[in-house]
Amino acid sequence: MTYKGYFIQLFLRVLLLLAALISIAYGVVKSNTYALWGGALVSIIILYNLYRFLIRRFEEMDDFFESVKYRDFSRWFSEKHGPQDIRTLHKGFNNVNKTIKAINNERQAQFVYLQKILEMVDVGIVAYNLDSGEVLWANESLITTLDLPSFKNISFVEKRRPQLYEELFDTYRTGVTSVDLSLRNENLKVLISDTVFQVEEDAFKLVVLQNIEDTLNQNESDSWKKLLSVMTHEIMNSIAPISSLAETLQHHIQASQKNPESHPLDLDDLNAGISSIQKRSEGLMKFAKTYRSLSKVTHLNLETIKVADLFKNISDLMKPTLADKQILLQFKTESPEMSLEIDSYLIEQVLINLILNAIDACVSAEHARVLITASQNTQGRVQLKVIDNGTGIPEEIKDSIFIPFFSTKKTGSGVGLSLSKQIMTLHKGKIQIKSEPNTGTEIRLLF
Repeated sequence: MTYKGYFIQLFLRVLLLLAALISIAYGVVKSNTYALWGGALVSIIILYNLYRFLIRRFEEMDDFFESVKYRDFSRWFSEKHGPQDIRTLHKGFNNVNKTIKAINNERQAQFVYLQKILEMVDVGIVAYNLDSGEVLWANESLITTLDLPSFKNISFVEKRRPQLYEELFDTYRTGVTSVDLSLRNENLKVLISDTVFQVEEDAFKLVVLQNIEDTLNQNESDSWKKLLSVMTHEIMNSIAPISSLAETLQHHIQASQKNPESHPLDLDDLNAGISSIQKRSEGLMKFAKTYRSLSKVTHLNLETIKVADLFKNISDLMKPTLADKQILLQFKTESPEMSLEIDSYLIEQVLINLILNAIDACVSAEHARVLITASQNTQGRVQLKVIDNGTGIPEEIKDSIFIPFFSTKKTGSGVGLSLSKQIMTLHKGKIQIKSEPNTGTEIRLLF
């Protein structure tokens, strides 16, 4: 029987009650004792039956809602006993319980899955109640990094490590911040970010902490190894011929001093040798100055400048260079009002360097063309592009072009692109390269 049958039963009972009431009314009007008492007796029986009929169903629903109130979804309501409408009601209750249990199991599985992920990541995470300080979640990475035992409330950290407490829990940050933490007389470099979120009426704070000390040390070590390797190679290349030539000249001078007649000193050869040493020494000095230029750029003098004005300045500077070359240099802006907050001197240096590289790549190309554009990407950020139709960059050296002193040119210092990348990093931007051999290169500056 469905709920439709339940309402039919209820309707029939109401009809019988009305009939009994009519009988009572008839007995009163006609002074018929049998009709009066018979109607009254039937009315009492029907009212009692109706009360039991309704109250039992309300009791069943009240029992179910009580279970819901205390989140007890394990109860099973009998579907084989009692009236048919009660069985149908029980079946509905059981379906609700099964659905909620399935949802809870799914949420529990997701929670366990998330818990395992958070335990595996090498990032410290802690979430706690802002009012009570009770810790909602703290993973093992946080405990290990901060060298703390497991704690249930942040007041534990406040008592044991007040300085750490202030950095982690008492300071609010608008973004990711690099912080030096003092842990057991050691300084630890970490990145900290936090956010506050609301769950019903409770406010929670989530703090994320990443240990970057090892990463920085490893990167610094790798960078020094690469730099020392390149510098050693370049310096040895310059010193070896200087040493060899100086040794030869010294041998000639000593031989001439011992026996001037058989080993006369040729002043022209001596002058030529000294001149070669001088040139090699100047080359070594130039190399040292070039290296110094890499570490010279440390801060920015920011100003807001229209991209059109920036392009005009560069165009005026490049005209003499292109005077005797069959290369078309074009500048295009998406909007004449587009502007950038940059160190214009440094960005000009970057663009000139990229344009000169593009010109070198286009020397042997037909209809050689270098295009510099300014536009906004899908995130609304300004991007500058230097596009050429030159020889492109071979795949095998793409990963090396930003390494200091790496160059494919005979007269190149290998510093231009390294310096350009450093300047873009100072601007909190990126430099990206897309190149196809024998097709051309596109270098993108993202601000």
